[in-house]
Amino acid sequence: MFANCLAVGVGGFVGSVLRYIIGNAIPHDTFPWATLAINVAGSFALAAIVGLVLRGTMDDGSLSLMLRVGLCGGFTTMSTFSLEVVGLASRGAWFGALGYAVLTCVLCVGASYAGGCRVCCAQRKR
Repeated sequence: MFANCLAVGVGGFVGSVLRYIIGNAIPHDTFPWATLAINVAGSFALAAIVGLVLRGTMDDGSLSLMLRVGLCGGFTTMSTFSLEVVGLASRGAWFGALGYAVLTCVLCVGASYAGGCRVCCAQRKR
């Protein structure tokens, strides 16, 4: 149990630092592009990792936890996304808020599919 907690903590540290670096590298003028990019990349990465686990390519449980729960959990930004949607709406940018919410959902689901979700979904049908 301790080893798994340590693995998740290390992954979370790396994911959070990557999120901070990317968040500062991408300008956030009037639209939260950085958060969108982070969530799409995280959706792709999580699906790809789950695909590797389900195919048996990655069979180390601690590594899987570190990448899925730690890295992807620390990297993606659902709470930030939610706050930014509310912020856009509260400034009267209703079109931007709606567009951002829809774009994030469509792109992140698409990234999950591209990252390997189609593989894990096929595995679950068996």
